[in-house]
Amino acid sequence: MNLLLKRIILLLILVALGILVHLYFNTETFKPRLSPKDTVEFKLNDLKLEVFYNRPSKRERLIFGGLVPFNQVWRTGANEATTFETNQELKINGDILPAGLYTLWTIPGEEQWTVIFNSKQYPWGVDEAMKPMREPDYDVLEVQVPALVLDTVVEQFTIAFDNSTDNLSLTMAWDKTKIAVPLK
Repeated sequence: MNLLLKRIILLLILVALGILVHLYFNTETFKPRLSPKDTVEFKLNDLKLEVFYNRPSKRERLIFGGLVPFNQVWRTGANEATTFETNQELKINGDILPAGLYTLWTIPGEEQWTVIFNSKQYPWGVDEAMKPMREPDYDVLEVQVPALVLDTVVEQFTIAFDNSTDNLSLTMAWDKTKIAVPLK
């Protein structure tokens, strides 16, 4: 190799190293996310359900009625909009939710929550003003469920499927609050 080519390669290596060092010390590129992504799946016979969401932590904050205001639409997690997918139609509190991919929104209340299945896919959960991106015209189903008070604190927001009593439900828990949406 000629000397000029060696110098160009050395210069490119130094520039790449400089960029990596800058990213490591000056951005959050290599740091763990405060609200990590998670996917929850449920499979039973031919039924397949999946929820994608981001899991914020309590970190000694007041959650419901504080960080997440009561009686206002919440993106149900952090960062990207939470999605719920079913490959079969479901019956939820007597109403039908067709098979498909939905964004999942909630309106937390002190005694009950509204859970909303919206057919539009949003790139993020909130806009620049930190307002939920949900467009009500795309709401397919809304269901009210009671808010249960837990004895112990759930540090990180958790969505799960519970089929422990052969009554399938979609559960959400954070801080000292839990809800369960019955699915049939």
